Amino acid sequence: MSYFYRLQKKKIAALFFVSLFSLSISAIEPGDKVENFRLLDQKGGSHELFYYDDKKALVFLVQGNGCPFARNAAPRFQELRDIYSDKEVEFFMLNSNLQDDRLSIREEAKEYGYDLNILIDETQIIGESLELSRTGEVFIVNPKNWSVAYIGAIDDRLTYENQKKEASEHFLKDAIDDLLAGEAVAVPRTESLGCLINFPNKYNKKSISYSQQVAPILLENCAVCHRKGGVGPWAMTDYNMVKGFSLMMREVIRTKRMPPWHADPFIGQFSNDRSLNNEEIKTLVHWIEAGAPKGEGADPLLGTAISQSEWANEEELGPPDYVINIPATDIPATGVVDYQYKFVKNTVGKDVWVKAAEVLPGDKAVLHHVITSFGQLETRGPRKGRLKYRDRKGLRGYAPGINSNPYPDGGGIFLPADVAFEFQMHYTPVGRATVDETRMGIWVAEEKPKHEIFSMMILNPRIRIPAGVKEHKESATRVVSKDALLYSVLVHAHYRGKKMVVAAYYPNGTTEVLLSVPNYDFNWQTSYDLEEPKFLPAGTTLIQHQWWDNSAQNLANPDPTVEVTWGDQSFEEMLFGAYLMRDLKEEELPAYKTLVTKN
Repeated sequence: MSYFYRLQKKKIAALFFVSLFSLSISAIEPGDKVENFRLLDQKGGSHELFYYDDKKALVFLVQGNGCPFARNAAPRFQELRDIYSDKEVEFFMLNSNLQDDRLSIREEAKEYGYDLNILIDETQIIGESLELSRTGEVFIVNPKNWSVAYIGAIDDRLTYENQKKEASEHFLKDAIDDLLAGEAVAVPRTESLGCLINFPNKYNKKSISYSQQVAPILLENCAVCHRKGGVGPWAMTDYNMVKGFSLMMREVIRTKRMPPWHADPFIGQFSNDRSLNNEEIKTLVHWIEAGAPKGEGADPLLGTAISQSEWANEEELGPPDYVINIPATDIPATGVVDYQYKFVKNTVGKDVWVKAAEVLPGDKAVLHHVITSFGQLETRGPRKGRLKYRDRKGLRGYAPGINSNPYPDGGGIFLPADVAFEFQMHYTPVGRATVDETRMGIWVAEEKPKHEIFSMMILNPRIRIPAGVKEHKESATRVVSKDALLYSVLVHAHYRGKKMVVAAYYPNGTTEVLLSVPNYDFNWQTSYDLEEPKFLPAGTTLIQHQWWDNSAQNLANPDPTVEVTWGDQSFEEMLFGAYLMRDLKEEELPAYKTLVTKN
């Protein structure tokens, strides 16, 4: 059958199908461009649209809990997924319903047998931009040009009141076949049946106040970095500056690049959470989409200065008792600077208890993060002159927004006189050459503190990551030997790091996920500080699972053609975690043992 004949046949069938129903249709049309976005699925996995540019087609079913039409469409959609499993076609469900959340979506998926990734658009900003109107609708995105290749119904089997035993027209399958054959989709649009989606904020964008709603969000969440002398590349000094960068702000919010917080919001609560909540996201994005109007009222950003002493701890503790000068680093204007490892002898000169430590960047514009460790040096072998892994301990490091407060519960870290410091330093050139002279301040306790704080390390130096794989998993474990409190977790990888999960296996047989980082970004070495300390009874096994992306799809990957093993440099890899903890005293145990019953 000629392509022209098939084209005419499909058009006639589609027109007949449309004539049966007088329904509203989505405003997005075939040929329209789709902007990039990142969403989490019902299992906590992270998906960025543009990551899938190695596929030939991306197919979406708009899913909604409780919608009979969407439920009836799902089995055929999953059948098509199986049919095209070896054809480089990726299938997703997408939920933009106001009333659905991760838990209810997981329950719906379990009850109705959905085994696809369901991308959850909690803020509705993605569904709004796609101008979706009904659940049960399907659409195809062509990754070659990020345009809509087809939108409409799966086939003609379903109507609102009835359904045929077999479909006579297979709109979605025909569209996929046309796309895979390199032909124009013969029928790129059909009418879609389903439950209407309510987007209540879609039509009130122009009522958002810059002075009363937008600027306060920016001051609270963004201006601490985006200020003169801050780590942000531009300063939020006034309305005009924000409006000029507003479209870029919208892009990085949609793709979850900003604010830099990568923990799954459904697992754990953290005192240093930098993320925006759903209402804040909607406010900013809707204001930008309305043209970023200034409106009435004074500009809260104008003339605002975020006061800050040289040292963050100075107001509470005074100047540091000791300052460790880190050797200077020359930073070029452009290019890539490998991780720098600086080793400095402890110059305090005596054993002390550290109640607070703080890294003060020499040039915040280029210094991205510092991880601080101390311990004994290797005396032989390939790591001679480097810190021993197993015996090392940690002090406060540096990253934008990292907590440098005094150690919790009046605790402190014991710092022996005969150790050396290791500073792992990550730099990002910003277009001008500079010299970074960073320092570390140490505040010491006059007497032994009430509690000894320590960093427990979990690592696996035997990792081997095959060349070219999109997702490779390995793990490391460590048993907590004494009843303890956990305060914070830092998980660490290099360029190929993809996601991490930390779980506690308690002695009574129960398991708890303490942290999930579904979208790890090596650029941000975040310490996740627990809102409340976590009690870990003696015998608890902490497991750190880690996944890497060693494929060409990982744009940060230095070389996807090589197997990667453990190493200090960023072109090598690590499975490493630092867990800030303290052991519980005997008299404290009764209050905590009721939280987790031991066998």
